[in-house]
Amino acid sequence: MDERQALASFGALSQETRLQIVRMLVVAGPDGMAAGTIAEKLELSPSNISFHLKELDRAGLVSQQREARSIIYTANYDALGGLVRFLMEDCCAGHPEICAPAAEVTACCPPGKGKIQ
Repeated sequence: MDERQALASFGALSQETRLQIVRMLVVAGPDGMAAGTIAEKLELSPSNISFHLKELDRAGLVSQQREARSIIYTANYDALGGLVRFLMEDCCAGHPEICAPAAEVTACCPPGKGKIQ
């Protein structure tokens, strides 16, 4: 991820509703959620949720796919991981203990362990 993309991502995430949407989609996993369901859970109007989802899509943080009459949104895990890597790539300056707490976060989801609900 380059600096321009990181800035676009941070800009999109710097709004409370959009951050809530991304977190909700991360929890939803690869099945994602319909735009209407997201709007319902966040108690937002369809036009309001559409605006926020468009901003997240423009930043590359979510993906969308039409299923029948619904648009299903999913978190773009590659982009979110890229954003974390962008923040951490200069970490430590030769002192790995500085980044140890951040590295522990990745232990929450080891490959092949458990299933996203």
